Amino acid sequence: MSHFVVDTDVVLRLLTGEIEVSAEHELLAPTLIRSELLSALYWAVRRGEMTEEEGLELHERFAKMRIRLLGDAVMRRLAWRLASQLGLDSTYRAEYVALTRLQADAFVTTDEEWARQLEGVVETVGIDALA
Repeated sequence: MSHFVVDTDVVLRLLTGEIEVSAEHELLAPTLIRSELLSALYWAVRRGEMTEEEGLELHERFAKMRIRLLGDAVMRRLAWRLASQLGLDSTYRAEYVALTRLQADAFVTTDEEWARQLEGVVETVGIDALA
């Protein structure tokens, strides 16, 4: 079984059915993804990209999604160190990197620039790796 940390954009694509996750993969994310996803859906509604009903439906799908949410003290401390090492303005993105280091085979992101910045830090893959 492969373990993948997924970011908010990847989760949104999974929720909309853009790609189906193979049963042999386990998805992980830091607990902060709940708030990030809620905010992303809210903003999509505000921008007129979906209705409020659609946004809330996707949020409900996330609650039923097969994904382990983690965020223990060890991960948070590592996220702090990684944010400092990577020169980040906050620890949010570093939580995904820390979780990948501690629990996963790779970090799945659609952000190619972020993936380039993480070369040599953690393994990154595109969303197609989940199929």
